[in-house]
Amino acid sequence: MARKAQSSEQSSRAVRDAEATQQQILNAAEIEFAQHGLHGTRVDPIATRAGVAPRMIYYYFQSKEGLYQAVLQRPAAVLQTVFDQLDLETLPADEALKALLRATIEYETTNRNRGMLLFQEAIQNQGRYFKLINWQEPIAQLAGVLERGVQTDVFRPLDVHMTTLNIIGICTFYANAYDNVKHLTPDEDLLSQEMIERYTQAAIQLVLSGVQAST
Repeated sequence: MARKAQSSEQSSRAVRDAEATQQQILNAAEIEFAQHGLHGTRVDPIATRAGVAPRMIYYYFQSKEGLYQAVLQRPAAVLQTVFDQLDLETLPADEALKALLRATIEYETTNRNRGMLLFQEAIQNQGRYFKLINWQEPIAQLAGVLERGVQTDVFRPLDVHMTTLNIIGICTFYANAYDNVKHLTPDEDLLSQEMIERYTQAAIQLVLSGVQAST
C-alpha cells in the first residue's frame, strides 16, 4: 500500500512538473514570438528565457512551428474561458455586451504580448497559422450577443459581422498601440487602473450608443 501511494504521489508530481515546464516554455515563447514573430525567433533564446534545455521544447512541442501554434492557441482558449464565466446567456443583450467589453479590455491590457503575437502573425504569415486555431468561438460569442440584441429590439438593425470587427478594434487598440499612444500624454500612466477604467467606460459608452435601438 505504501509503495502504491508513493508511486501515485511521484506520478502526480511528474505531471505537475511537466505542466509547469510547458507553461514556462509557453510564457517565454510568447515574449519571443511577440517581439520577433515566427521567422525571427530562435529556439535557444526561448529555452534560455524559460530556464530549460532546448531539447525540452522539441520534447513537448515537436518543433518551433508546433510551439508557435500552441502559443497562438492559448489566448483564444483563455479568452473563451473568461467569456464562459460571464454567463452571457443570463444577461440582457446590452448588459452582456457591456460585460464582454469590460472583460476583453481587461484581458488585452493585462496580456499585451498577445496582441503583438497576432500582429506578427498577420505581417509575417498573412494569417496562415491564425486560421488553424480556434478564435472563432470567442468572436462568435460577441456576434451572438449582437444578434440577440437585434432580435429583441434592444439594438438597432446592424451589420453584425462588421460591427463585431469594429468592437474588437476598440477593445484591442488601447493595449496594442500603448507604446505609441503613451507619448501623446506622457504625464499619464495609461496602464494604471484609473486610466484603464476611463478607457473602458468611454468604450462602453461609445459602443452602446452606436448599437442601441432608438427609444
